[in-house]
Amino acid sequence: MTKPLQDQIAIVTGASRGIGAATAIALAAQGAHIVLTARTAKDLEAVEEAIFAAGGSATIAPLDLTQTDSIARLAAAIGERWQALDLLVLNAAMLGSLAAVPAIDPKELAQVLTLNISAQAAMIAAFDPMLRRARAGKIIGLTSSVGRRPRAYWGAYGASKAAFETLLGAYGDEVSEISRIRTAIIDPGATRTKMRARAYPGEDPQSVKEPAVVADRIVALAIEGFAEGHVERVEA
Repeated sequence: MTKPLQDQIAIVTGASRGIGAATAIALAAQGAHIVLTARTAKDLEAVEEAIFAAGGSATIAPLDLTQTDSIARLAAAIGERWQALDLLVLNAAMLGSLAAVPAIDPKELAQVLTLNISAQAAMIAAFDPMLRRARAGKIIGLTSSVGRRPRAYWGAYGASKAAFETLLGAYGDEVSEISRIRTAIIDPGATRTKMRARAYPGEDPQSVKEPAVVADRIVALAIEGFAEGHVERVEA
């Protein structure tokens, strides 16, 4: 029986754990071939094995998105194997330290901005040609509520997410009338991830939803499609 995403190619960044891993597994279950990217090869291999065990297919591509040439190499390798890219899930991000704005470490801020903004721009640029060749190319970017509603001590991360939303939204506006590419922003809300545990060390992990809940929503958008500039928050 043909699956909804059969023969489609998807890239998921930050796919070694949490929402990224759950999304990769869920997309593969619907027939897509998943390119898994993250820094840790061992963790990616575990996700790849889970996909294989469920009858899906995946390729791991360990890389550090903050390295200037890694994204170009990834795009070149994928472009040699496949003509088009159907879905790009931009999930990888860095929280950084939660601190009052006057106490933000400039070096750490630069790292946060490099991954959360510069690397995202590089991914979009590198895969734009393949997305244009897809029947209906999609980019789904993961954000946070602090990118829209400033919160004390979340200035660095919130600023990076606000910039990311603007970046992805601008790209979507640029290509919506000249291509079939569509972009969407997803705020996962409170979710049981390593980043969440670091930000809220006293919180009971069982009190927030599992990454699979967010993954299921991303898969639904990949299957059903969405209007350009779609934004939503995933509730429990």
